[in-house]
Amino acid sequence: MSDAFLGWLRGDLTPAARIWTAAAPALLLIGLVLGAMAAFALRNRWRGEYHDAEVEHRGSTWLLGMWLRRCFSWAMQPLVALLLRTRLPPAAITTLSLLLASGAAVAVAAGRMALGGWLFVAAGMCDFLDGRIARTTRVASPSGAVLDSVVDRYVDGAIFIGLAWFYRDRWVLVAVGLALLGSMLVPYVRAKGEAMGVAFPNVGLAQRPERVAVLGLSVALSPIVEAILVPGDPRPIHRLAVGGIILVAATAHLTSLQRLVYARSALDPDRPRLSLVGRGSVLRNALAGAMATACDFALVVLLVSLLELSPPLATLVGCAAGATVNFVTNRVWTFASRDLPVIQGARYLVVSASSAALNSGLVAVLLLLPDVPYALAWMIVRALVFATWNYPLHRDYVFALPAAPAEQEVP
Repeated sequence: MSDAFLGWLRGDLTPAARIWTAAAPALLLIGLVLGAMAAFALRNRWRGEYHDAEVEHRGSTWLLGMWLRRCFSWAMQPLVALLLRTRLPPAAITTLSLLLASGAAVAVAAGRMALGGWLFVAAGMCDFLDGRIARTTRVASPSGAVLDSVVDRYVDGAIFIGLAWFYRDRWVLVAVGLALLGSMLVPYVRAKGEAMGVAFPNVGLAQRPERVAVLGLSVALSPIVEAILVPGDPRPIHRLAVGGIILVAATAHLTSLQRLVYARSALDPDRPRLSLVGRGSVLRNALAGAMATACDFALVVLLVSLLELSPPLATLVGCAAGATVNFVTNRVWTFASRDLPVIQGARYLVVSASSAALNSGLVAVLLLLPDVPYALAWMIVRALVFATWNYPLHRDYVFALPAAPAEQEVP
């Protein structure tokens, strides 16, 4: 019996044992969740819709709708009542979440994904409980809020450190780093905005409850998938966990971008808003670039194949033609700018030359990493340079509308 227990701790499990160690808590949790949802639906039918002012104030997202959030709050009431009877300090529950997350980090670093995932889910539940108990007992304070916020960052960081250790020799390490960065940026943007007086309603695709649920459940359930697909692999990649990490990375950065745009709009209401399809939009600027690239390529092929021009000279002519098409299209269609063409042309050359240098230099740097395909490096760099350099400078520098003259006071 002791040998079996030690083998379980070390992870020396058969494929069937790997499935059950991950599935047993999942089946129990699914049963509890389905039972709670059914009971909640019946409760609403007999006694009217359940409301929770705190939950409703926080709002909902497409990942966790308001009905699910209310259901969770209602289902947690017995546990909240039990903790209230024990008079456990909310700060103790806050620090408990850090202990659970530390255990989760060690577990996933050792490859025990099921154990680590469920510990991380438990740590996330503590984040709900400490705040609810503090507000119910009227001991909530700014110092407690600071402690809770800092511990939440440690909790998020702990699980990603564990995942980074497990994936230290695989490409997934990059996704883990991006997920960690995004998870830190989401609360930072909000905190920075609130410090400047911006009130954030429910802004963001994936807030912390969504990130905890997606990451915790995907990591916890990943051994089931691996035991079915690769039962003999002693160190599988855990595909479901990888999917959860990538989803958290993508949604966290999108959420931080949404909050950043919202904060800038609130702080500078006169600033033109980002458009996706209309005049000055990202889409129009991207289409102008695509048209220029197509013209460049077609002209090079024509000059080399039909006119038998040397490839270097044909490439030079193609680049000039593509740049001309891109400049005219952006000036007339994308931004409909009426500034002097000479000034815009000079600025366009500056942006184009710097863009070419950034693209070539960053691709060269990215290719320093082993086993990175050139095509992938090219696409990643092009997308980043376009989003952070080309489009913002085209909109605000090359084709920017002239500033309106300041109104003078009448004496």
